[in-house]
Amino acid sequence: MSSPFPTRALRGLAGAAVLFALLEAVTRAHIVDPTYLPPASSVLATTATLLTDPGFLAQVGATLAAWAVGLLSAVAIGVPLGILLGSSARWYAASITAIEFVRPVPSVALIPLAILLLGQDLDMKAALVAFASLWPVLFNTIYGMHEVDPVARDTARAFGYGRLAVARMVALPSAAPFIYTGIRVAAAFALILAVATELIAGGSLGLGAWMARMSETGVDRRFLYAGIVVTGLLGLVINAAMVAAERRLFGWHHRVRAA
Repeated sequence: MSSPFPTRALRGLAGAAVLFALLEAVTRAHIVDPTYLPPASSVLATTATLLTDPGFLAQVGATLAAWAVGLLSAVAIGVPLGILLGSSARWYAASITAIEFVRPVPSVALIPLAILLLGQDLDMKAALVAFASLWPVLFNTIYGMHEVDPVARDTARAFGYGRLAVARMVALPSAAPFIYTGIRVAAAFALILAVATELIAGGSLGLGAWMARMSETGVDRRFLYAGIVVTGLLGLVINAAMVAAERRLFGWHHRVRAA
């Protein structure tokens, strides 16, 4: 049986090609002023040029550094905390009100405070990315712990295994696919927050800061749109890598759920 993934990829590429063709046609027909919306072909050509520019790649690297540090920090905090809250009804009841109070606070609303405390460099961006990325990791971990088969857990306890041994051999393997899903969702949030923080807070490095400068200086708008395209490409690459890793690590989980 042939794999459906090449077909999905081809359909995705076809959809993107149609979108760019429509944008090209809109601009060429002067439905929109080319000053504000350059032809899609010229934007793609500018994107290809930027991807060979070491200075621009350094800006992309700064964004990816904030993304990686913030996401790893969220995982390091969210997974252990989610395991604790998911395995203890008392701890969950005691903390859920405080968590639900803090969770709705938009990360961008914390930018002035973060700049005041941490400056405008990597520490500030990573802290805001970690704050935004923490919640999907935390709640998916809690949900995964709640979904552990109680029969399997009680069986392990009946064989004399302690709480830590049951968590390591039963709960964590069962919750791992849910935890990974939370990390995958958080990876998208992390990239959005990294770029948005750079756009709003400014600074000298980062893809968002670069796009802000392109917008303020009034240079050729192709560069601004090329930055947007690169941001989308980063999201596609990150998601594709996460999906590929998920299917490799947790293919058994999808087969079990399908059965």
